[in-house]
Amino acid sequence: MVTVEWVRLMAAYNAEMNLRLYAAAATLTDAQRREDRGAFFGSIHGTLSHLMWGDATWMSRFAGWPTPGCSIKDSPSLHPDWVALRVARQDLDARIAAWAAAMEPAWLEGNLGWFSGSLGREVSRPRWVLVTHLFNHQTHHRGQVHALLTGLGAATGDTDLPFVLPEDSFG
Repeated sequence: MVTVEWVRLMAAYNAEMNLRLYAAAATLTDAQRREDRGAFFGSIHGTLSHLMWGDATWMSRFAGWPTPGCSIKDSPSLHPDWVALRVARQDLDARIAAWAAAMEPAWLEGNLGWFSGSLGREVSRPRWVLVTHLFNHQTHHRGQVHALLTGLGAATGDTDLPFVLPEDSFG
């Protein structure tokens, strides 16, 4: 079972890894960030924008935050401006961390129902599974961005969870 402590750890890891990815991406030109390099969402910029879409979509379901206002298909272009995307990412990560910090264990025990646009139907799953998916989705696409950055010679530093966060993060 997922615990509140795990959710908080993953929120902190997400925020730190996003800082590292965005810092590495900032060393590239805008053209390099936008070049379609064959990733599922095309470019570094498109993939990072999709991640914003995914996080905002899940947080709208978890905490009633505003939805991103576009479909998954349009998610790579949700944030067209690099500087605005970077600022929005830091803001969203801070909000996710605050949400995790305020989480009560009982919330993880229930189910969550929503209408899935991609499936075209109502769906219900355990909240702990959906929170796991939120963080897994982030890691998956950050891994794609990491590969694209590495291919362009940019470096993010260590990405391994036990070595990215301070030791006091582990309770």
